Amino acid sequence: MSDATIKVKNSHRRQRDENAVNRQLKIARSHNVPVEEPHKLAKQHALNCGNPKCVMCGNPRKMFKELSTQERRLFQDPDIPNYRHSNGLPPKQD
Repeated sequence: MSDATIKVKNSHRRQRDENAVNRQLKIARSHNVPVEEPHKLAKQHALNCGNPKCVMCGNPRKMFKELSTQERRLFQDPDIPNYRHSNGLPPKQD
């Protein structure tokens, strides 16, 4: 690779990081969240407090004791038909 392509890739990466930081700063300002280190937001969302016990930041499977869609599909009864492409009513038998 030549020096010109390396410079273009580096500047593109820096521009993407700056855009991500500016986007997260805009979100933080709209929600009145104080930001001490703005470049920390390049890889972290502005509204993420980092507390795993927080309702907004925690894992919903552990917070609300729910199964994910894939787990529900895995544990469903195979004898009961599941009509996914209908309005929820069983089809009329002819």
